[in-house]
Amino acid sequence: MSLIRTAWTRYLTYVAKHPLKSQAYSAGVLFCIGDVVAQQVVERRGQNHDVYRTVRTSAFGLFIGGPSLRGWYVLLDKVYKGSRPQVAALQKMFTDQMIMAPLFIFTFFTTMSFASGMSTQQVKDKLKQDYLDALKANYKLWPAVQLTNFYLIPLNHRVLFVNVVALFWNTYMAWKANVTTEPQME
Repeated sequence: MSLIRTAWTRYLTYVAKHPLKSQAYSAGVLFCIGDVVAQQVVERRGQNHDVYRTVRTSAFGLFIGGPSLRGWYVLLDKVYKGSRPQVAALQKMFTDQMIMAPLFIFTFFTTMSFASGMSTQQVKDKLKQDYLDALKANYKLWPAVQLTNFYLIPLNHRVLFVNVVALFWNTYMAWKANVTTEPQME
């Protein structure tokens, strides 16, 4: 048990000293795990695992997901600083779901699609096919998670908290981002 306690203490120290870096790393790792689970458990790819897709997904978490969420949470804390904790949590959750959720899903699909070599038209088709489904799925899970996050979780641990919950969400998103698109009829 002391090994776990020691590791946790070191992690807390690292997060306190390097909040952006630590949150970017944790996002990269958990996005990576989400894609591996999507490919191996959901898609049952076995030996046909697409390593480049896993690298792209992990890179998104490391370079875009983690840093953007960290900055977003800092901004929300500044904007809603004077409110009572319960009211601030509701305000942050509502703002997050109306602004960040649609933007983050759009950015994920667009980035992952272009990174996988899709043309602009294929990316548009992908967004038409899957964006609203993903946004609706988001609204079934994330308002409750974010309310908990903003009310109970300290700022330096919010990205880790959402990334642990997002392990399941990232599995869904990695799968959804890589489902074959059917060209849309105009």
